[in-house]
Amino acid sequence: MNTWRLLRPETNNAFMNMAVDEAILQARIARKVPNTIRFFRWQPSAISIGRFQEVQKEVLVENCEKHGVDIVRRISGGGAVYHDYDGEITYSVTVATEDLGTGDVFAAYNLICNGLIEAIKIIGINADFNPGDPKNCPNVSVNGRKISGSAQSYKRGVLLQHGTLLVDMDLKKMFTFLNVPWAKTCMEVVNVAEKKITSVKQELGSSVSMKEACQALVKGFEKALKISLKEGELTKYEQKLAEKLCNEKYSTDEWNFNGKTASTLG
Repeated sequence: MNTWRLLRPETNNAFMNMAVDEAILQARIARKVPNTIRFFRWQPSAISIGRFQEVQKEVLVENCEKHGVDIVRRISGGGAVYHDYDGEITYSVTVATEDLGTGDVFAAYNLICNGLIEAIKIIGINADFNPGDPKNCPNVSVNGRKISGSAQSYKRGVLLQHGTLLVDMDLKKMFTFLNVPWAKTCMEVVNVAEKKITSVKQELGSSVSMKEACQALVKGFEKALKISLKEGELTKYEQKLAEKLCNEKYSTDEWNFNGKTASTLG
């Protein structure tokens, strides 16, 4: 059985969270680190947008500034996501496609999302893989309502897939920051979203701690990917690169609002 690195759950701001994910990706490309699974939270809460999205179309920027919600651009595709500190765990899987056994986008989503499905089953909920459509990335749903969304980035034979597990949710808060052009009021969006989004707490009717959710995710990924996870830490190389990426890329308006950065940073 293959052994992958497991990074202990941590909490960072949006810019460092995305910098760490990219640093792990670059380190794996350089074969400096093993395949890695990481869990993390966002403080302050934040909006992340997909690599090719326009901030002004996806985010209510003034509301974010007013409430101290960060905005960051991911290197992965997909849509805008509100990351609530109190209600969400984010995971990232960084793996060489040769070790995953496939370079096919859909097959990779299916494999990794099966880890989430197994974790959610351990918690006590039956979930399914949703293949998505041209406008939406594949995700994990419960009775047709999304409980986990994911996005991918491929680079030089290495895949980064990261996404969310909604442990709890506050839709009114979520759509205070996400822009939905057709809606005249926040509650109009909430009424629609209630039929499309769910959470662990909503499905169980009771709360699950972040620690319990992380433990379930570890077991779920081990079972679905047929791996053993061994706890480790970021290398000095990754730490240094993450700090550089955070300062020179992810915390800059040039990247977050215009999608541009120094060519040396990628």
